[in-house]
Formats: sequence, C-alpha cells, structure tokens
Amino acid sequence: MKNTGRSVLAGAALCCSAGAAWAHASERGYVLLLPTDYYLFGGMLAVALSFLVLVFLPVRGLERLLARRVALFPVALEGRAVASTVSFVLLAGLVFAGFSGSRDPLSNPLPLVIWTLLWVGVTVLQGVLGNVWAWINPWYGPWRLLVRFGVPEDGVRGLPCVLRQWPAFLTLFGFAWFELVYLAPADPERLAMVVSLYWCFTYAGMILYGYEPWIRRVEFLTLFFGMLSRLSFFALSEPNGRQKLTLGLPGHKLDDAMALSLSGMALLLLALSSVSFDGLKHTFFWLDLIGINPLEFPGRSAVVGASSFGLVAMFGLLFSGFMGAVWLGCRLAREGDWLKLAGHLAWSIIPIALAYHFSHYLVSFTINSQYALAALSDPLMRGWNLFGTAGLHVQAGATLGAQSAWIIWNAQAFAIIGGHVLAVVLSHLIAYRHFGSAQRATMSQIPLAVLMVGYTVFGLWLLSAPTAG
Repeated sequence: MKNTGRSVLAGAALCCSAGAAWAHASERGYVLLLPTDYYLFGGMLAVALSFLVLVFLPVRGLERLLARRVALFPVALEGRAVASTVSFVLLAGLVFAGFSGSRDPLSNPLPLVIWTLLWVGVTVLQGVLGNVWAWINPWYGPWRLLVRFGVPEDGVRGLPCVLRQWPAFLTLFGFAWFELVYLAPADPERLAMVVSLYWCFTYAGMILYGYEPWIRRVEFLTLFFGMLSRLSFFALSEPNGRQKLTLGLPGHKLDDAMALSLSGMALLLLALSSVSFDGLKHTFFWLDLIGINPLEFPGRSAVVGASSFGLVAMFGLLFSGFMGAVWLGCRLAREGDWLKLAGHLAWSIIPIALAYHFSHYLVSFTINSQYALAALSDPLMRGWNLFGTAGLHVQAGATLGAQSAWIIWNAQAFAIIGGHVLAVVLSHLIAYRHFGSAQRATMSQIPLAVLMVGYTVFGLWLLSAPTAG
C-alpha cells in the first residue's frame, strides 16, 4: 500500500508539472526495466576481449580481409546537379510550410524532415550506403546554375588556409546548441528562419570562396556526412575508366584516408559528444547534479546555462580523453609524433559516432518518421493527400510493451557494442600501418582501448537510465 501511494503521488506530481513541449527527436518516454547490468558487463567484456584477440591475430591477414572488395555492377552516375536542384526546391517548399503551415511540430513537415529524416535517417544512410548527401544537398545544383551564368567556379577570393575546419566546428556547435539547448528547436516558424539563414549563409560563401573550399572547411553537414561515408559498405571504383559499384567490409575505404587535422578531430568528436550529452541531460543523474527535481522539471528555459555548460564540458572531456589516450599510447610505444597518429586514429571514432546516433534516435525515428509521412502528404494542413499518407495512423505502440522494449534495447545494445568493437579493430589496424610493428601498435592502443571500454559502459548506461524533461 505504501508503494502504491508513492506511485500515485509521483504520477500526480508529473501531471501537475506538465507544460507546453516542443517535439524533439531524442525524447524517450519509458524507463527500461531489464537486467541492464548484465548488458553493461557483457559490453565491457566484448570490447576488452576484442582488443585482446587482436593482440594474437596476424594483423596482415586482418588487413587483407578488410581490403577485399567485391565488384557488383557498372554504374553511370549523372545528374547530380539536377538531384541537388530538386532537393533545393523541396527544401524551399518545406521552409514555406514552416512559415505558413501548422505550428504543431508533429503536423508540420519541416521539423520532422530536419530532425528525423535528415539528422537521423540520412546520417545512418551515409554510414551504410555511402555519400548520398553529395547528391541531395540543396546547394550544389543552384551553385552550378550560377557558374553557368558566369560566376567563377573557384570563387572571387580565397578562403584562408589558416582557418582549417574550425568554421565547420563552430557551425556544428551552433547546430548542436540550437537542437539541445534552445527553447523551441522544433517550432516550425523559428526553425524555418534558421534553415533559411543557414542556406543563404552557405550559398553566399560558396559564391564568394568557391564550392569545394567552402564545403571542406565551413559546411559542417557535408564534412560530417563525408566522414561517415568512409565507413559504408559501398564504394565507387574506376577500373579501365568505367565506374563500378563495389562492396566491402565497413572501414575498407579508410586505407587511403589522410590524417585529420586538429579541427577535423574536434568536429568529429563534437558530433559524438553532442549526441552523448543529449542522452545525459535527460537522466535523473544530470538533473540531480544541476539541482533539478526530475518530477518537477521546470522546462528548458530554466536550464539553458547548465545545458550550455554541459554541452561544452562533454566535448571537453571526450576530446581531452581521446587526445590523452593517444598521447599516453605513443609514450608507451616510444613514438614522438603523437598528433599525426591522433589524426589517423580519429577515423576509428566513426563507428562509435554512427552507433550512438542509431541507438540514441532509434525510438524517436520509429515514431516520428510515421508523423513525417503523414505531414508530407498535407504540408499546409489544407486537407491534401499528395502521397496517399495523410490519414496514416501512427503506430506509437510499436515502441511500447515488454516485447518491444526488449527488441529495441537489444538493437541499441548490439549497435553500441558492435560500433566499439569495430572501432577497436580499425584503431589497431591504423596503429599497425603507422608503426609497422604489431608489438608497438599494441602498446600504443592500450590507453585507447581502456577509453573505448569505458565509453561502451557509459553509452549503455545512458540508454538504460531513467529520464525526465
């Protein structure tokens, strides 16, 4: 009876504290009641054992296996400018819907497309299929059109090389802050304004400095998506001058990857840390840390400062942890050029980033993608049914119940553990290529392997911890 009374009081407190909320792609509406301690221990053990197994495996054989490619069929890829122009037209229509359509984020297609189909769906596609974004980004086609009318292809001035990729780091940080800290990131009208300003800013930069320099240093989506595409199964090769689609193991396109600069490493680690913080900021642990009662969450406006600090702190911890692990590994292996090795090893973070993205957004994507299909058929709420999905009944029950929770959790856990195991394998191969010695490569990887084991446990704990807010 005492437990029942507490449950009733807790439920009443939650109901009384409810307020207006804007839909966000990462919200989780359940508390996981599974024996997650076994998963945490098993995940830690799997990543640790994968490192130990690599110590005894012949690295050259593993490298040959990763380098194998299967040629599938010839492809003739044309029409990139057309596809990009169509993407721009669709984006313009979505922005119009953002300004003129419903203010409900689950009825207006703009928030659903940006936060669900783009930031979740396209991100995963990049890591599985390849660089889809190169074809559907909304700038290339309109830029090529201006080049046809005489705009210099290389721009009218040069972009200073000293900037490296720090501008892209700053734009990604702004994106992450808007998504995770800003009061209403899914409000259609405000999101439409932000998307419009960013599109114009990027387009003006491409005209002024040229398309290639701008996307390599400033446009964060192209940079981040390009990094993820290095992990994909599919690649294009050109034997005898003809393009062929090839299939390989994840990471087979990293053999010729150049070392990332400090700014490039920061960009990749910021993408991972921002998703991790998105999971952390909803946990009872974090809310207690900043002095918030989880059962009386006051809303985003009350935690803007704490969330901003948390976003920066999470990046700082991950960045310093990664760089410190590489530095310590180089000391163990008696290697002086640790910064160059860090630039190469940063590529091994991609499987972890992709796994976290998939796991963190899996529940919301399952539901919000259905809302997106319905909203796209009637973008202005005028009774249209453009694609025959306007009356789609959203199956929210797909994520409810013990069986669904078991399936979802196992999919998330498998992705997290698999991503870390693949990261351990790739980092070991990268270290071997750098040192040319299996013994020195193994010594250099001990601190990084410890970091990855710890981050595996942290990631699984984030997915299983009670959340609020």
